[in-house]
Amino acid sequence: MKKRVLFISSTGGHLKELLQLKSLFNKYDSYIITEKTKSTISMKDEYKDKMGFLIFGTKDYPLTYPFKLIANCFISLYYFIKFRPKYIVTTGTHTAGPMCCIGKIFRCKVIYIETMANCNTKTITGRLLYHIADLFIVQWQSMLKLYPKAVYGGFIF
Repeated sequence: MKKRVLFISSTGGHLKELLQLKSLFNKYDSYIITEKTKSTISMKDEYKDKMGFLIFGTKDYPLTYPFKLIANCFISLYYFIKFRPKYIVTTGTHTAGPMCCIGKIFRCKVIYIETMANCNTKTITGRLLYHIADLFIVQWQSMLKLYPKAVYGGFIF
């Protein structure tokens, strides 16, 4: 039986990084979650019942963002219960935070890959998930100074 792995990220560059791991999707019993946008809706055609969506939210809208984040916490719990992964792999960002926290509560292994967009500063999600991730991977050697327990994995692209 294949191990259940949930791959999750927000849209944009984080999703592009996550999709670089596509060769792993068939190796495991995989489920993919991202935010529902015009650019991601077509992914459902390819991944069918192995695809899930969260509400698109951005901190650029401070009045609605907290409500969307709370809603995504409940949606993440639904997906976690539905799929019951043993591993969660994420390239970030805020969309993945609740799922990783839920996963840790249920003794899931969390693998976090810090975005290659940051080579000198920590991301907010990286700061939060560094302490709960079972494996924290950085794409720049310079990031090992900021995350001493991280593993340098090189560029995902």
